[in-house]
Amino acid sequence: MPSLENSVTVISRSRVFPDQKSTLVDLKLSVSDLPMLSCHYIQKGCLFTRPHLPPHALLSHLKHALSLTLSHFPPLAGRLSTSEDGHVFLSCNDAGADFVSAAAKSVRVSDVIEGIDVPEVVKEFFTYDRTVSYDGHNRPILAVQVTELNDGVFIGCSVNHSVTDGTSLWNFINTFAEVSRGAGNVTRHPDFTRESVLISPAVLKVPQGGPKVTFNENEPLRERIFSFSREQILELKAMVNKRRTWTVDNGVEVLGKQSNDKINGKENGKLTEMLESLLLRNDAVSKTGNKLEISSFQSLSALLWRAITRARKLPSTKTTTFRMAVNVRHRLSPKLDPEYFGNAIQSVPTFATAGEVLSRDIRWSADQLNRSVAAHQDGKIRDTVADWEANPRCFPLGNPDGASVTMGSSPRFPMYDNDFGWGKPVAVRSGRANKFDGKISAFPGRDGNGSVDLEVVLAPETMAGIETDDEFMRYVSKK
Repeated sequence: MPSLENSVTVISRSRVFPDQKSTLVDLKLSVSDLPMLSCHYIQKGCLFTRPHLPPHALLSHLKHALSLTLSHFPPLAGRLSTSEDGHVFLSCNDAGADFVSAAAKSVRVSDVIEGIDVPEVVKEFFTYDRTVSYDGHNRPILAVQVTELNDGVFIGCSVNHSVTDGTSLWNFINTFAEVSRGAGNVTRHPDFTRESVLISPAVLKVPQGGPKVTFNENEPLRERIFSFSREQILELKAMVNKRRTWTVDNGVEVLGKQSNDKINGKENGKLTEMLESLLLRNDAVSKTGNKLEISSFQSLSALLWRAITRARKLPSTKTTTFRMAVNVRHRLSPKLDPEYFGNAIQSVPTFATAGEVLSRDIRWSADQLNRSVAAHQDGKIRDTVADWEANPRCFPLGNPDGASVTMGSSPRFPMYDNDFGWGKPVAVRSGRANKFDGKISAFPGRDGNGSVDLEVVLAPETMAGIETDDEFMRYVSKK
């Protein structure tokens, strides 16, 4: 296939303003927002087959839908501001979002989704490339780029990471799609309150010229999507939980595997259904008396942790780190609104030597991840806040020791619930933002029903290693 790089031509740039003026007061950035000032804008988008509207009408339609949507999400049309005492706020001043029209007539939908690695042209489907979130003081918080392909269209959103996490971003994109397809009243109502422990009097001291990213933006990397079907994930999770037990509502203790076994001498189809449902859950934990069920996502993460550690050929005594971005909205007491707008995530690390990860079986690695996530409740969250307040700092994103894996995004995000009026996406992709050796992003599979796609970014030699790793590739769907 010929190179598709530099295939995208920007046709126009314009500013879109909210349909109605904002009545929101300035929103103070939280202890989860402020560390992201040194991160790139998040870049996420959806690939579609060709819409029924001609290009000019499509752009006009999407601009209007974006204007209406911004009225529900006023912060995305605002700007950052810093007070005299150093506190950073999000001013909902209706300054508008950027809208970019682009064309890539030589690129087909199949060029994006077929092949081994994600093609470089995907990076050109987003604007604000390598823009650091601190720049939101003088440029829009949100930019939408609509790229017309030979037989489809890509809608790419670049949004300031100090303003949104993945939950807030996909709530916005879902609403944008809802408005575009004329669904009537929107179903998501973002919560803009700033009254939790995440709002702090501590001041982040910003270096002269603003913060910079903490990783090498130019290191050679490969990026590939690995897909896992529902059946493969069920098999993996059942194996990881093989010798574990949990109790269900009627108090019966059952084996932690998908089973048609007889319970108390009787076939129990309803119980079997319940087991299958439990296996598909991506919750951090399921309370089981003194036992904890390991989730399918933790099982998948353990599989990847082992494969990457093996491929890196690390010394057995080298400490490896697996970081998971955890949503704390439901973990705080009192809980935050599920639609809380902003960052409500914390990075939960799990440490183990390379020797421990590789010499023990996958159940051990999954159990370590499970324990770390299960323990990250209200007390730990508040401890993390207090630690940051004692030493306010930006988030050190990257892999400085060559032994880290960072898992972001979530297979629970409703990425395919984005019908703008001509059907759901063919694929979800991301731009160049915040990518380094060991950065993984989890997406739901397009087929839904518990399938998962992992966007894996690794050094070329490490990627080659996991591609020949029998334990890992056994569970990967064959295209």
